[in-house]
Amino acid sequence: MTKHNLKHIKTLSLCVLIAFTSCKDNEKKETSMAQTDNILLKEWTGPYDGVPAFDKMKVEDVKEAVLKGMELGLEDIEKIANNPEPPTFENTIVEMERSAEELGRVFTYYGILSSNMSSPEFRDVQAELAPKLSEYNSKISQNEKLFERIKAVYDASQSTPLEADQQRVVDLTYKSFEMNGANLDAEKKKRYAEINKELSSLYTKFSNNVLHDEENYVTYLNEDQLGGLSESFVKSAAKIASDKGQDGKYAITNTRSSMDPFLTYSTERELRKQVWTNYYSRGDNGDEYDNNDLIAEILQLRKERVGLLGYDNYAEWRLQDRMAKTPENAMDLMMAVWPAAIARVKEEVADMQAVANASGDNITIEPWDYRYYAEKVRQNKYDLDSEEVKQYLQLDKLTQALFYTADRLFNYKFTPVPEGSVPVFHDDVKVWDVTDKDSGKHIGLWYLDPFAREGKRSGAWATTYRSHTTFDGDETVLASNNSNFVKPAPGEPVLVSWDDAVTFFHEFGHALHFFSSNVRYPTLNGGVRDYTEFQSQLLERWLSTDEVINQFLVHYKTGEPIPAALVEKIKNAATFNQGFGTTEYLASALIDMKLHLADPENIDIDKFERETLSELNMPKELVMRHRTPHFGHVFSGEGYATAYYGYMWADVLTADASEAFRDAPGGFYDEALSEKLVKYLFAPRNSMDPAEAYRLFRGRDAKIEALMRDRGFPVPKS
Repeated sequence: MTKHNLKHIKTLSLCVLIAFTSCKDNEKKETSMAQTDNILLKEWTGPYDGVPAFDKMKVEDVKEAVLKGMELGLEDIEKIANNPEPPTFENTIVEMERSAEELGRVFTYYGILSSNMSSPEFRDVQAELAPKLSEYNSKISQNEKLFERIKAVYDASQSTPLEADQQRVVDLTYKSFEMNGANLDAEKKKRYAEINKELSSLYTKFSNNVLHDEENYVTYLNEDQLGGLSESFVKSAAKIASDKGQDGKYAITNTRSSMDPFLTYSTERELRKQVWTNYYSRGDNGDEYDNNDLIAEILQLRKERVGLLGYDNYAEWRLQDRMAKTPENAMDLMMAVWPAAIARVKEEVADMQAVANASGDNITIEPWDYRYYAEKVRQNKYDLDSEEVKQYLQLDKLTQALFYTADRLFNYKFTPVPEGSVPVFHDDVKVWDVTDKDSGKHIGLWYLDPFAREGKRSGAWATTYRSHTTFDGDETVLASNNSNFVKPAPGEPVLVSWDDAVTFFHEFGHALHFFSSNVRYPTLNGGVRDYTEFQSQLLERWLSTDEVINQFLVHYKTGEPIPAALVEKIKNAATFNQGFGTTEYLASALIDMKLHLADPENIDIDKFERETLSELNMPKELVMRHRTPHFGHVFSGEGYATAYYGYMWADVLTADASEAFRDAPGGFYDEALSEKLVKYLFAPRNSMDPAEAYRLFRGRDAKIEALMRDRGFPVPKS
């Protein structure tokens, strides 16, 4: 999952393109800025073209900074809207690209405080600011004079086209304003803005409710309840418990990074059930932090809002500018894969039940058993022990593997920045200088925040603090990757699962997408949601290459390379458990889409989820990857609303592109194909239509058959 929080505010329910880049000085802005010494608003100073002052940010500065940033941003917009000169690309669109520089800086800090360093104090400020930010966006999207100028530039470009990238900026800007109500009458605009304001508060509350449940449901174990757990996991759990004031106990926190290995290895079935229940009940505990009613309200407001624009449902409105174009196309893809996925689950459950029976366990496979018995099947069928593989997956070595891949494909060199020379927001964060290996040109900085902690949201994501543009000078990139690995006990290595290693490569793919950007205007650093996951999903494939395996997968104690026989087992088991992985994901994607196609009036969220999954013949032995009450992708904002299918859409491209590398003379490191990869799939960002970019790389459109082969599913006959 990627998150961008600098170049454009796509705050809450809006996707208004408001650029945050180097702003030209003007007397009015200098006067306004003289009134505040708030560090969050100040221009970045120091090395590397300036860096955020993360070491000086304080929660108490946030409210003032956001309010002042919005004030200055609206001054920029009013100046553009009231320009007496006839509207042109330069004096309207480009000036919009330059606007709201200060607020952009504030949102870099805001994003960190929200995602990496949240606190009750910040959440209070966040809740207070959410509706104000929505109002700010509405004041821009509903500024009639501004839209008249945008429309004039857009209309003129239809008869006299601009340069290709300029035309795309104009088209995207006009479409964004149009989709967000710029053509509505005054009464409808008023209601549109009111809805966005209401939604902004609901999104914030949803997110904070989930975070509450992640922080407050902890399972503490005694020494006699550690059966099956690895030594490193036990040491980490002891350290976490001690940090929480529970010396002598072992803490299983309510996050995926803690839950997943516990469910995979713990021999304590009742405790597995408890940990599973805690995790999958986030936002669904019938208390003041329950999200079901919030979701119903969100769905009703979304439908009402797009109804003002003349759309039948939210999905129809949202997908018009995505690769899928329509909900029907997205559903067709998902339903083409779904039958094969659930059929594979049936086979996997039969294998697991056989293992349980043979062991005399006298149980029927339940959701909290799936990972545990799947691991036993993996060991039986492929003689592959995930814990054995983990001994060769050290976080430090995997980081070096990322750099090796970036070197071979992108010609990038990563050099550690001396500690203390660049401000960071937590001692866990490390920074690298990214340069072109041959010329030495500075590309940017890469920040890595790898460990879970209280106040940090779960999962893994990438973000930018500054994106690359060239229209006002050649700006370097500040990008970060954020994970939730369980921090080890002092002196112990960080060992991760194969799945976590894949995710590490995935998120680094987003970072490489940021670093390789070769666009002129900030708007073009955005992306089409069902395409932007493609590049990162593709980069996952390099973890499995011989070059990475042979160099970086070494035993954490002996330093010996991973045995060839174990590598062969890993490759043989590549499609193992694909029923589980595909089904838990697709269930979430299907529920996302079906919720937004349904009539939300008087909707019972729990009942809808249960009945819809039943209609889909969802296997009872597993659940959605993200159950609706904690589905933050969809209900803590709108980035993935009706767009969670996009991972599958992107995976069709990924599987197809992977076959191109597999068949290339130089394999996954083929120089000619790597050049095309960077030129057409990474560097353009959103400066060209994604479908055309893929055709330039592949010579044709992607085919779903590659996806089915990749997952070991039957390939449908043409």
